[in-house]
Amino acid sequence: MARRWPTQLQRPSKFAMPSGVYMDWNATSPLRPSALAAMSSVLQEVGNPSSVHAFGRRARAWVDHAREAVARLVAGRAPLVTFTSGGTEANNLALHARQGRPLVVSAIEHESVLRPARLAGAQVARVGRNGEVDVAHLAFLLDKAERPAFVSVMLANNETGVIQPVAEIARVAKAKGALVHCDAVQAAGRIGIAIEELGVDYLTISAHKIGGPQGAGALVLGADLPVEPFVQGGGQERNRRGGTENVAAIAGFGAAADEAARLDDANRIAGLRDALEEKLAAFGLPLTIFGRGAKRLPNTSCFASGTKTAETLVMAIDLAGIAVSAGSACSSGKVRPSHVISAMGFDAATAGSAIRVSLGWQNSQQDVDQFIAAWGRVQRAGAVRNDVADARMSVA
Repeated sequence: MARRWPTQLQRPSKFAMPSGVYMDWNATSPLRPSALAAMSSVLQEVGNPSSVHAFGRRARAWVDHAREAVARLVAGRAPLVTFTSGGTEANNLALHARQGRPLVVSAIEHESVLRPARLAGAQVARVGRNGEVDVAHLAFLLDKAERPAFVSVMLANNETGVIQPVAEIARVAKAKGALVHCDAVQAAGRIGIAIEELGVDYLTISAHKIGGPQGAGALVLGADLPVEPFVQGGGQERNRRGGTENVAAIAGFGAAADEAARLDDANRIAGLRDALEEKLAAFGLPLTIFGRGAKRLPNTSCFASGTKTAETLVMAIDLAGIAVSAGSACSSGKVRPSHVISAMGFDAATAGSAIRVSLGWQNSQQDVDQFIAAWGRVQRAGAVRNDVADARMSVA
């Protein structure tokens, strides 16, 4: 029997949209109406952007318009924007461009950097207790390299929201002849980005973190540097990435980039994050807010109560109708101790109980209050179970 896909008139329960409060924006964000409108328009048209006839030129116009918008988002140049299938591919494409240089990465990078880095035998720069990369240690690793290296450091951590000293790292690295890549996936649309001010050679961003669709990303170059494609094809994207462009997703990416660049809601969202942390502290329970003393993204709070595992907390809060996460969402749905929190020097129990709340333009004070209420119920339920267990031990 043929599979039946959801339509406006019929939506099988498997495809039903859950209700509740969404507080997992670092995992993915809702599609902006402007992005949906752009994509809907493209999907009703036909044309390959590599074709020279009018239909192809129309498709090419969508791609070019989006390329300009994405370039504006990071104060870059449109000809130096290469569209990819997402942040993971863009990160891999950047690392592929190192052309045999020794690789130096930080211990808190996303898995799309850490996994290829391990395969390449990369040196790993440590981070401090506040979640910032230790620039002196990174400089030491660069000095140890036998030849000019390739450095990859994220702009803002996806779990803690801690903003990294990328401009300082780039200055140190460039003085030693290194090339620098910056994964700016989480920072885009949350803080201002100017690729020239950062001083990096390669910068990656993703559409679905800023209100665009999943399945589109970009590698932005700081200058006209060589990029050897590992997806070979017809020479698309100025011979940097083969394959017909995903025109609809790219159009949605461009529309989202235009809105995200305005940073309209950053201060309001930061206020919500701060209020949430104040209310968590008011419970008087053991609480660690990771990176609180460092500069952070305005929307991100990562914390551990030390009383329950992250998996237990995420499931309990989900049952209360609120979506939060434990660490990165890019690990095949698995909840495991955070490598980021471990790298910051916290023990396994603390790393295993860390959860992340990340906010966006749709969240309100009411959402924060609902989360705090759910958090209180979860903590009280745990306290009751502990009291019962203690009573049973006393009787025994």
